[in-house]
Amino acid sequence: MPSRKIDIIDGRAALDAVRRADAAGEKPQRTDLATVVRYLLQLLDEKAPGNSVEVRVPPFGAVQVIQGPRHTRGTPPNVVEMDPATWIAVATGTEHWSDAAASGRVSASGTRADLSDVLPLRP
Repeated sequence: MPSRKIDIIDGRAALDAVRRADAAGEKPQRTDLATVVRYLLQLLDEKAPGNSVEVRVPPFGAVQVIQGPRHTRGTPPNVVEMDPATWIAVATGTEHWSDAAASGRVSASGTRADLSDVLPLRP
């Protein structure tokens, strides 16, 4: 997780910019995409704090969330990974977790790697 907390205004502005670009069929600015991914990961961490599941959205960020056994070294036993567009979709509720996972756009391993109980975040 980035050391700088992303302000709600910056996070929402970046989300709006990414949505406008998507609606226009354009590629979002990389800085907006990075800000949105990190902002949504930050919201997930606030909603479901813990250390048992690592959520990765390369290349922009990762966070450990969900209460349970603490992970400290090596590859965590519960890992969720997806691309930025999928993360934004499931985090904001424009796509259901189960649909993204069933389509193979989400890689989830481990017994605690189902985020359907904490998503969407609805920022």
